[in-house]
Parts: sequence; structure tokens; C-alpha cells
Amino acid sequence: MSSRQRLKIFTGNANPALAEEIAQYLGVPVGAARVTRFSDGEIQVKINESVRGADVFIIQPTSEPVNEQIMELLVMVDAVRRASARRITAVIPYYGYARQDRKTRARDPITAKLVANLLFASGTRRVITMDLHAGQIQGFFDIPVDHLPGVPLLAQYFMQQQLSDVVVVSPDLGSVQRARDLAERIGAPLAIIDKRRPEPNVSEVMSIIGDIRDKKVLMIDDIIDTAGTITHGADALKQFGADDIYVGCTHPVLSGPAVERLAKAPIKEVLVTNTILLPPHKMINKIKVLSVAPLLGEAIIRIHEDLSVSKLFD
Repeated sequence: MSSRQRLKIFTGNANPALAEEIAQYLGVPVGAARVTRFSDGEIQVKINESVRGADVFIIQPTSEPVNEQIMELLVMVDAVRRASARRITAVIPYYGYARQDRKTRARDPITAKLVANLLFASGTRRVITMDLHAGQIQGFFDIPVDHLPGVPLLAQYFMQQQLSDVVVVSPDLGSVQRARDLAERIGAPLAIIDKRRPEPNVSEVMSIIGDIRDKKVLMIDDIIDTAGTITHGADALKQFGADDIYVGCTHPVLSGPAVERLAKAPIKEVLVTNTILLPPHKMINKIKVLSVAPLLGEAIIRIHEDLSVSKLFD
């Protein structure tokens, strides 16, 4: 049996379209499995082919509904572990609960660590993910984690647009490293929006550090959730004299009023990836989706063949 034949790709219900793309890139079929519900809502998994001795990769971003998607992943891992898979890798393009990564008040849970513990307990022996909200989450795992950046994909797209007078803007101090990476890749200066958060999902812009007047602005973040940070930032950039505003992010969570806010905001284009499957009602005209399937597919090949994953980004 060839090495590639011993590689198996399975998917839950979170993003089957991405799993199909990855499987096509790899030249293997998506494994025969069904993930359904019993009448009481419990998850039922049926693996309809042998996985004995196989190198199994389960594609499942833990996006909305996050608890359902996590439980599907855990049950699928348990099923293939009990069916004697040689190694099980959870491919989690978007890692839910990543923003609960530390205690900020007394008696706060660290849910990102809890999910890591659950994955290990289920039988997961490696994780592939993209743009964790906090890089230190890799340390929450007692198994290897391959953390793939989304910035190279975004940078490649923006370079192809051949925009002039560009400045990259970080929407807050926490995203400066990501914004600096993009700025260096496309050869543009960096600016920073200084803001404060009086409460969760609420932000107020205090000032802008850097020259953005009459510039085309690329605002970059890892996640757009309710879009408050991005849209308030875009409003402030316009007030400070920015020209066209482009937004890029890896994970389009787009919860609550996000789509409506983006539609009304002075933003020319919102560039996202398909780590999260966007339903049709969220696909407004200014949103453009890049596929992460080739990147994840190449990472899977390298892990399967015991090659360096970091070489992807040299």
C-alpha cells in the first residue's frame, strides 16, 4: 500500500466544502463517514470504511455553533481511535474559545486550555490550526501543534492588486505583530489605532499612530466577530483623512450585527479566508473569500511524509 493510500481525510459538518477542496488538492477522496443526530440531539458518528493503521486527518473548524462542532470533532476522534487508526490529527482551521486564553478576573475559566485537554483525552495526537488569537495557546497542548499564519495569503492577494500609497493599519495594539508582518511582506509603512475596550465587543478609538492621510489603508486582524473594532476603526481612519480602506482577516466569525455593520462601513473590500464556512446571507458584495485549502493540504502532506512544515513559510 502506498504512503498516500494510508492517508485518510474525514470531515464533520462544520465545513465540508473546505474538506472537499483539501481532498482534491491531496488527490484522495473524503472518507466515508456520517455525522448525524439521534432523536434526542446526541451526536451519532458512523465511519463506513477501515482506518486501521491509517494516518487520519479530521477537518473541523470549531465555529458557530461552536459547542456542537467541538463535540462532533471529539466523537469523530474517539471513533477512529477505537477503530485502530495509527495517528489522528485534528485539522482545526478556526480554533473556537481561543479568546478565553487567560484569567482576567477572579474565577474566570481558561476555556482554550480546557478544549486542548478534551482534544488530547479523546485521542488527538496532533493539531493543525491557523492564526490562533493568542500564540501561547500552542503551549496549552501536550501534543505537537502546527500553527499556520494567514498573513502570507493576504499579502499575496494585496500585492497582486498593485495598490499605490498603501499603509498597513493595526486595529489595536494586540494586532501589531500581525500588521507588521503584512507591512514587511508588501513593503508598506505601519500605523496603529490606539483604542480602549470599556466592555467586551465594545471599542472606542482614542488616536491613530502613523500617517494615513490620503493613503490607501489595509487594516488587518485575525478575527472579525461583531465587526465593531473594524468598523469603528474604519470610521476613525476616514475622519483622519484615509483614502480607500481595505480590510483583511483570517477568520470571518461575523456574529450578531457584523454583516450589517460591514455593509454600512466606509470599507471598499473585506478579504477573508474560508477557515469558516460563510452562509449565503453573510456573503455581501464587499466580501471576498480566499481558500486556505492549498495551504492546509500542503501541511497535511508534509506531516504525513514527516517533512518540515515551517519550510512552507521560508
